[in-house]
Amino acid sequence: MSAFTALTAQNTVGVTAIHEVPPDFLIAQIDAVATDIGVDAAKTGMLASTALVEATATAVQAHGIDRLVIDPVFVSKHRDVLLLSDAVGALKAELIPLALLITPNLYEAEGLLGGGEIKTRADMAQAARSLHALGSKAVLVKGGHLEEDRAVDLLWDGAELHTIEGPRFDTEDTHGTGCALAAAITARLAHGDQLITAVRAGKAFVSGAIEHGIRIGKGFGPVNPGWRLSL
Repeated sequence: MSAFTALTAQNTVGVTAIHEVPPDFLIAQIDAVATDIGVDAAKTGMLASTALVEATATAVQAHGIDRLVIDPVFVSKHRDVLLLSDAVGALKAELIPLALLITPNLYEAEGLLGGGEIKTRADMAQAARSLHALGSKAVLVKGGHLEEDRAVDLLWDGAELHTIEGPRFDTEDTHGTGCALAAAITARLAHGDQLITAVRAGKAFVSGAIEHGIRIGKGFGPVNPGWRLSL
């Protein structure tokens, strides 16, 4: 089930407009799902503004959603800003402490930490530990932007650092990679998987979605979340 936070006008080339949903309507959507169908796990994506971050935190607490995955979406694949600067503070203070897992890429990790480039696995490991101090139970720093032969992510669960590797594909059809990964992890958590199992399963799923990406448009085509159905 989905609760819409904002509507975007976008294609494979860029985002041309963003229309935010009123915060009370966002809460109403979450209430409608939680009070009838129930919530085994949930993820957040583009929250756009402080008001939407606060509304999401209010709803998460009201319904006791404890398997919460936060994909801290800052910018689109085309570098369009999707989170206002003042909302970053609200995200750190009000929503991240409620999370089981946050899944920043390198640029988002840098933004949450307030500067300093992340260029190596050692940098990623340090960033994961520093981000953990914001209150999330675990942090998955995604290393897709590292210049390595493999796509390497690092998971810090507060006690152990796990390395999750996958193949790297020579493709531009990568739009939606982070969203698909967070959604896949959340789906496995909803089925009762332990965190490390869910993350590994999500990584494998997204590797296939990238390998079988959809070549449309003039820019970054989308990954294919239905790739297993076509095998």
